[in-house]
Amino acid sequence: HGLPDKVCLESSFIFVPPTRPPSCRSQGQFHLSGMHKTGDVILGGLFEINFFSVFPDLSFTSEPQHPTCHGTHTFLIRFRQAQTMAFAVDEINRNAELLPNVTLGYSLYDNCVKLGIGFRAALALISGQEEEIVMEDNCSGSPPVLAIVGDSSSTRCIAISTVLGLYRVPMVSAQFSTKCSLLSPYSMPAQVNAMIQILKHFGWTWVGLLISADDYGLHAAKSFQSDLSLSDEGCLAYLEVLPWGNEPPELRRIVDVMKASTARVVLVFAHESHMINLMEEVVRQNLTGLQWLASEAWSTAAVLQTPDLMPYLGGTLGIAIRRGEIPGLRDFLLEINPNIKHNSSSGNSMVRFNCWVENGGKVCSGKEDLRTVETEFLDIFNLRPEYNVYKAVYALAHALHDLLRCEPGSGSCAALETLEPWQLVYYLERVNFTTSFGDQVSFDENGDILPIYDVMNWLRLPDGRANVQNVGEVKMSAFSGEQLTLDGDKIFWNFESKKPPRSVCSENCPPGTRMVRKKGEPECCFDCIPCSEGMVNNKTNSLECFSCPEDYWSSPQRDHCVLRQTEFLSYQEPLGICLTAASLLGTFICAVVLGIFIYHRSTPIVRANNSELSFQLLLSLQLCFLCSLLFIGRPRLWTCQLRHAAFGISFVLCVSCILVKTMVVLAVFKASKPGGGASLKWFGASQQRGTVLVLTSVQAAICTAWLVTNSPAPHKNTQYHNDKIVYECVVGSTVGFSVLLGYIGLLAILSFVLAFLARNLPNNFNEAKLITFSMLIFCAVWVAFVPAYVSSPGKYADAVEVFAILASSFGLLMALFGPKCYIILLRPERNTKKALMGRSTIGTSEK
Repeated sequence: HGLPDKVCLESSFIFVPPTRPPSCRSQGQFHLSGMHKTGDVILGGLFEINFFSVFPDLSFTSEPQHPTCHGTHTFLIRFRQAQTMAFAVDEINRNAELLPNVTLGYSLYDNCVKLGIGFRAALALISGQEEEIVMEDNCSGSPPVLAIVGDSSSTRCIAISTVLGLYRVPMVSAQFSTKCSLLSPYSMPAQVNAMIQILKHFGWTWVGLLISADDYGLHAAKSFQSDLSLSDEGCLAYLEVLPWGNEPPELRRIVDVMKASTARVVLVFAHESHMINLMEEVVRQNLTGLQWLASEAWSTAAVLQTPDLMPYLGGTLGIAIRRGEIPGLRDFLLEINPNIKHNSSSGNSMVRFNCWVENGGKVCSGKEDLRTVETEFLDIFNLRPEYNVYKAVYALAHALHDLLRCEPGSGSCAALETLEPWQLVYYLERVNFTTSFGDQVSFDENGDILPIYDVMNWLRLPDGRANVQNVGEVKMSAFSGEQLTLDGDKIFWNFESKKPPRSVCSENCPPGTRMVRKKGEPECCFDCIPCSEGMVNNKTNSLECFSCPEDYWSSPQRDHCVLRQTEFLSYQEPLGICLTAASLLGTFICAVVLGIFIYHRSTPIVRANNSELSFQLLLSLQLCFLCSLLFIGRPRLWTCQLRHAAFGISFVLCVSCILVKTMVVLAVFKASKPGGGASLKWFGASQQRGTVLVLTSVQAAICTAWLVTNSPAPHKNTQYHNDKIVYECVVGSTVGFSVLLGYIGLLAILSFVLAFLARNLPNNFNEAKLITFSMLIFCAVWVAFVPAYVSSPGKYADAVEVFAILASSFGLLMALFGPKCYIILLRPERNTKKALMGRSTIGTSEK
């Protein structure tokens, strides 16, 4: 007597039989509210009928009074579940094919939504309720009940099934909502998976979780956190446990947490009694703007669908046990009236209308007729837990039918007189039948069936009332997993936008950025960092950015790779056009000067200045002008190899000619002195050609060695500009390039020194001053070239080198041939032997 509301079973039960077993008698009755019907086989049932219970004070000085239960206006709706079991039993008894010659009975109790009363009822079912002898003297005989349907609460179901397991009595959850005992079609993971499907569909990754302080809530939290982590579909903003009773300080704290959180979606795995207390605090603090997600325990709770709560709970989405139809149930319910002996062979103390229907709380007369009133009790088009009760009773009946008809060797067999509850379990696991509504009922090895949930939405009506409408379903398939189907047009959203809310800790990182987790916060909270240059990301919420291929670079948005711009000294750009024009102009001028010299080759000024070397010098200058074109255009292997070789050989040929001319001038001057005539023997025409050839061959050998060992090659340089590819020719061997330039410089310096020494010779007969001036220009240009070349990036380095080639070439051309062309073309009177000899003290001929 007087079991408390919360019971913790930690010790083992030990049964010690007496020495002389007396008659087995019940020591007392619990006086619980119940419904009973006799039969060959009795099925037990535990249902939530009345919502509130009152336990008497325990003084331990006298036998305690029994607890009393009382309900609310939802009493009739809850009572319909018990009546559905009674209807299913009567329907089976009328079925000639199922359990023929066997009459089922039932013994149903109200647990008053309390674990203590549920324990009392379960113990009453397995021990027998009557005070007279219920078994033989040796305590043998048929058990009081063969199996039990219920309880709907996880905590009560698990606790009660633990006790029933000691007596090997099977229990099937009436709500099909929790994994209770051995068999239960709807498990908690199925509910959690259905909820995750809804969260995923609307993109809600930041959600608050409220659970009840019982096995139902704790199992839900554990399963939800595990599945959410595995699916990587979201994070918990907070997890709060709702208190059992009305505890204002704790409820106030929980609502404060909800207000402070940025999560706009609140998922609640709790019973409607917990929600009633919570919503009182929500209304007091006027907490609006939340999207509620309801577990099946309260997704259709009429007690919450009041005008006062709809401003807060309107638009709620939840999952509900699949709706089913039970033909004939309405007619059965219409036969019920407040007469407690009505239509029941053993009494029906549950039928305590308290005149909720007609008389406004007055005592019922016993003549009330449900046909004359409108009540939700008769609404058989929205049967959910009732439909599960109906299927549970039929599952037990089919299992019993198979047990009684079993063939030896196929399983445990028993006669009606020797039935034991444990024998039913084997056949209950193998049940497979189809209901009149078309649903197939069968259990897997874990005692579960593949569930189907209806997705419910609380539509807020203009008058403030609620209409819970079906907007979709979640099917569990053995092959394709969970499948969510929603009719988005039907869903009512309790927001001004009339659209689903956004509930994320951090907005999605767009393409071009990557996610960086915030330290110490859930993984759904992150910052979006733009990808670095050269890195891209074309996905949303990516953790990494990826490098572009070599010839590509990141777009300004960093969301895709674009082909890099290429840069080189091009013929199409202004700089390239100017340099090309200058090169062609220099070549053309050289050709004109060469033509002039050829045309006037017999004149004294041409003959006096060594015409053969002049022709060679003009040809070498043309090559110098033309080799600059190799530095313009996209670098290729042959142009890279040829440009420096052509440049080096052309300039060595040019400087060699100048050097030989200078040496000839000095030899002529020396030969004009007494005893110096022998010096001209070493500078004849053949010696001059040979000297030029030898000096040029040395440069050719240097170029050949350079090209063979480590030749220049085209290179894609990305160091100057990230978004550009600079095509350039790398010199390959720096030593080879240095030797090539050094050799040109050596000849130029030698020519300059010799010309400087001969600068004071008569101007009419030599060009020592002009050579000195030209070499000064040449050396100045190439001395300035080195630092400018080193400091210029990409194509500008090529431009500097081309400019140096053109500048030095134009310098030599103008300094050496400008004055001569001036005399030949504009001052022909000075281009005579007399004019030349008249001013000189020394004379020479080309010979």
